Amino acid sequence: MEAIQKEYERLIKRANLSKSISDVDHCLRLLENAREAILRDPTTSKMTLVKLQQAMSTGLGKVQEDHKEIYTGLNRYGKALDKTFKAASTYSTNDYDALTSQAPLIKRAIAMHLIREGQFSVADFFLTEAGPIDVPPELQHEFQEMYEILDAMRTRRDLSLAIDWAHQKSAQLEQRGSNLEFELCKLQFIWLFIERPERAMAYARREFSRFQEKHLKDIQQLMCAFLFLQSPEKSPYSRIFADPEKSWNDVAHSFTKEFCSLLGLSAESPLYIAATAGAIALPTLLKMASIMKEKKTEWSTVNELPAEIALPPGYQFHSIFVCPVSKDQTTDSNPPMMLPCGHVIAQESLQRLAKGGSSVTLKCPYCPRESSLHHAKPVII
Repeated sequence: MEAIQKEYERLIKRANLSKSISDVDHCLRLLENAREAILRDPTTSKMTLVKLQQAMSTGLGKVQEDHKEIYTGLNRYGKALDKTFKAASTYSTNDYDALTSQAPLIKRAIAMHLIREGQFSVADFFLTEAGPIDVPPELQHEFQEMYEILDAMRTRRDLSLAIDWAHQKSAQLEQRGSNLEFELCKLQFIWLFIERPERAMAYARREFSRFQEKHLKDIQQLMCAFLFLQSPEKSPYSRIFADPEKSWNDVAHSFTKEFCSLLGLSAESPLYIAATAGAIALPTLLKMASIMKEKKTEWSTVNELPAEIALPPGYQFHSIFVCPVSKDQTTDSNPPMMLPCGHVIAQESLQRLAKGGSSVTLKCPYCPRESSLHHAKPVII
């Protein structure tokens, strides 16, 4: 991606059409001036045309040079794109497509993404054009409120709206174990301490009392910072005030996460996560498809990928279990089963061990303890 960004910046800097437009306008003025000169004195038309030919040759040469620079930039940018994003998939149209029958869900994901990103006018247009979509009407109003609060925090450094919202939702936030309300008040104190220390003291007396039971140590550190007001660089609490910009970004992120959580939504857009994970997996899948095409083989299991895809930790949301006997990943139809001894294997492996039926005694493949099929319990991951 760095190569693409570099070529894009070069394209914006050098391949500027304004210079080309200026040279074309100059050529047009030469033509207009020549026409006016001939209309005024037709006897000088031959000389005028000779001068025009020379001037136009020079002018058109400049235009071509301008275009050459633009085309060079576009060509290099295109090569950078091609190098980063490989050729189109080699899968045939007959391949399994899990999204074919999920058009309503795809439309909903797009609409939800637009609303979550604050593109409300685009979302309204999409909802109108795409037909009926299962998106709660009040959801857009909720996110409009969220972006109003975030705008106040980021552009005006105003935390009052966020603190009021957190105070109204304090019971729900407390139930979730969230410290958002205190973090907002703490940031307000830090901001006041840096700008107006006397106002910070009054704010602390007014607001921090209700947080003493849970955040007494943090409050003590904040209040002790007043002892080093004349030499803050010597303060053992200087790290709290060292990077206020980072504190604003962290609190804004926490606010967004908690706001979405109370709506029953993830902090990140599922469409963005799915698209990013797909982009990470695409090179591996394309290579696998190419190998299968060369060997004239097919991947027969449509519910699993033909290769393991290493996604970043932030994109791993669910634990998985691989049966130690069959080495297969468990699914809804083949769930993990725990034996009385505590060892877990897949249901199909368990059934193969108990060939005679549910009452047949079977031996755990990892310990000498014996049990039967009906003693095994499903494990919910």
